[in-house]
Amino acid sequence: MYSKAEVTQLRQAFWTTLGQYLAPIPNAEGETTNWINYKTGLKHVYFRMQADQRHARIAIELTHPDAGIRELFFEQFQELRGLLHEVLGEEWTWEPTATDEHGQALARIGTELYPANIFDRNAWPALISFFKPRLLALDAFWTDAQWSFEGLK
Repeated sequence: MYSKAEVTQLRQAFWTTLGQYLAPIPNAEGETTNWINYKTGLKHVYFRMQADQRHARIAIELTHPDAGIRELFFEQFQELRGLLHEVLGEEWTWEPTATDEHGQALARIGTELYPANIFDRNAWPALISFFKPRLLALDAFWTDAQWSFEGLK
């Protein structure tokens, strides 16, 4: 097993490596972006990437504290489901009710990679190959879809 310091160092090293790998790639509008901390421009709407020693996940997470508003956002994403899956080139899992690692309620649209191990540097190319095309596709989707959420701001 790894010490707490080793776990922290390996996590930081992976996300830094992924960020450096993605840094030269412009977003769908041709601008530079911080891919690791992607800004959707909507409060409580996040594109999140997570990885541990068992799996990796990339997802759209809707975290509004009001369940009704969170449901409205989820329904708006459902209206765009065809476009999202077309841009991604794959079907994702839709969870109208889920919880994060801290027990907070959220809605999630995402996909996972099993097995994956962020603590094995030899597995990093597979993780990067999992995250990169999906994050770029999410960006392309969001460039068109974000305008559908103007009335919900």
